[in-house]
Amino acid sequence: MNTDHLLEKATRLEFLSLEEGLLLYKKASTGELMFVANELRKQKVPGNKVTWMIDRNVNITNVCISGCKFCNFHCSPKSKRAYITSMDQYIQKIDEMKKLGGNQLLLQGGMHPDLGLDYYISLFSELKKVYPNIKLHALGPPEIVHLSRLSGSDYATVLNKLREAGLDSLPGAGAEILSDRVRQLVSKYKCNTSEWLDMMKTAHQMNMTTSATMMFGHIETDEERINHLVLLRNLQSKKPAGSKGFLAFIPWPFQDEGTVLRKRLGVMNKVTGEEYIRTIAISRIMLSNFDNIQASWLTVGKETAQLCLHAGANDFGSIMIEENVVSTAGANYKFDANGIQNAIREAGFIAQQRNQEYEYPDENAI
Repeated sequence: MNTDHLLEKATRLEFLSLEEGLLLYKKASTGELMFVANELRKQKVPGNKVTWMIDRNVNITNVCISGCKFCNFHCSPKSKRAYITSMDQYIQKIDEMKKLGGNQLLLQGGMHPDLGLDYYISLFSELKKVYPNIKLHALGPPEIVHLSRLSGSDYATVLNKLREAGLDSLPGAGAEILSDRVRQLVSKYKCNTSEWLDMMKTAHQMNMTTSATMMFGHIETDEERINHLVLLRNLQSKKPAGSKGFLAFIPWPFQDEGTVLRKRLGVMNKVTGEEYIRTIAISRIMLSNFDNIQASWLTVGKETAQLCLHAGANDFGSIMIEENVVSTAGANYKFDANGIQNAIREAGFIAQQRNQEYEYPDENAI
């Protein structure tokens, strides 16, 4: 088994095994991975457009009992820092977002022990009552599993009730690395690997729009990274015909500043720009049934993200009017609408504004 044969196989959109993907990741040159990933990007997303969007990331609460060792944002219910965002605050934040051209809230909930399903149904209903056209990209597998446990309901029931209340799509939050060995060490109170996958499988059976993520560069092995991609690809291959499934994959490196992982265990983010580019490329190669791969400019910066557009990525994500979680761990890059479009153009592409469904009117191409 040599890398040339595997790269050829990849260009035919054939599934590579865990062993094949790992060999490519370790042995193929960065140039080879970038070239093949870029060719695959052209097959999956023809043309020269790179998409981006405007949304606002609002935290419903900072109370979370998951105890993740990579998160500085969460606190206990008894903490003096604890808060729950009020409706007046939502209105202020949404009005600010709309003035900037945005129409979507990315709502991260955390695992608050006292906020159950009824709370989120009420919240989503009220937000849609005030802003009928706003899109709610909200919660994620850990929160849905948490609400399922609190309510004693299965995932489908929880999702149906939230969708009836106004939920539009699900982010791929809380995936980290889909390995129970890793999850036990960094986020032991969150859903495990099979629960994360089963929850997303349920969402796909309901034809809900979802995305998938990977936070890497902490205690996982290269094999666990590649297996993460295999698990996502296998789940995507099982979605019902016509189901939206995972519309995008977003990998980003662990941000270590002030985290428990760094302070107590000495785990630091050592992901270089080249390693991130290789990760984007191998993601495009392994995820041959995904259309969209997003470069995380927020965590790697403009220049590295621009190179990723030549290594399989076709999306630059959001300008992120507000982001609280990874920023508290050291991710401090910023973009406004003009900046993100200029960055895309500088990389040799056409900037195309989109929504969460990867839909856009042609006149928005810039």
